[in-house]
Amino acid sequence: MKAQERSKVPKPGAEHRQPLGRREALKAGALGAIGALGTLTGHAKAAKTPAGDVSGTKTRYAMVIDLRRCVGCHACSVACKSENSVPLGVWRSWVKQVERGTRSNIQRHFLPRLCNHCEHPPCVEACPTRSAYKRDDGVVLVREERCIGCKLCMAACPYDARFFHPDKKIVNKCTFCVHRVDKDVVPACVNTCQGKARTFGDLNDPSSQVATLVARENVQVLKPSLGTEPRVFYIGADAGVMGHPRKEL
Repeated sequence: MKAQERSKVPKPGAEHRQPLGRREALKAGALGAIGALGTLTGHAKAAKTPAGDVSGTKTRYAMVIDLRRCVGCHACSVACKSENSVPLGVWRSWVKQVERGTRSNIQRHFLPRLCNHCEHPPCVEACPTRSAYKRDDGVVLVREERCIGCKLCMAACPYDARFFHPDKKIVNKCTFCVHRVDKDVVPACVNTCQGKARTFGDLNDPSSQVATLVARENVQVLKPSLGTEPRVFYIGADAGVMGHPRKEL
């Protein structure tokens, strides 16, 4: 894949305010959770932009997963664990397996899952210590030194993409492998995908493969009615698997 433009960590002044104390954090967290609920019920006041909008000049990273190519090998999950030293029992990236159909005609579907790096992330709104934040390039991250493990961001995330790190005692999640992306290298899951089902790049670059796929294909996102505008797009997704699966393995 063509090397991507380097992304830069933004320096907005609001993100560098002193973290709150634990008691103040819990009070602020309650307010943040209420704000997050507004987002989850589709009442967010932030302005929305079309998924395929390429009018902006800033880099906006996104991932496209072609389910027609996914064979459920879990190589992406293993690569993610190895690259990011993810402990046993928790996952940054995983593959949901769903069986659908009748007894005589059962089909197994695969749905790779990870943080959706939403355009309007409710986890950021819910975080009382401003540990959760979004970079200018759209990547949603966690400042580990600010996280107090209150789990409010986990409750606010509608995609179950965050987990509590059993060793660090803080919240953790997929980062789009920014330590690789900032060096013009694709995320580990993209690099290792045997079926070439994953594509990563700048959504605001009309010449990028990601922007081309989003513009050309009939892409789907998880829970679009929530208004979070995920930046992980799927091609060829089964409506039942995306919405209300009968069985998850």
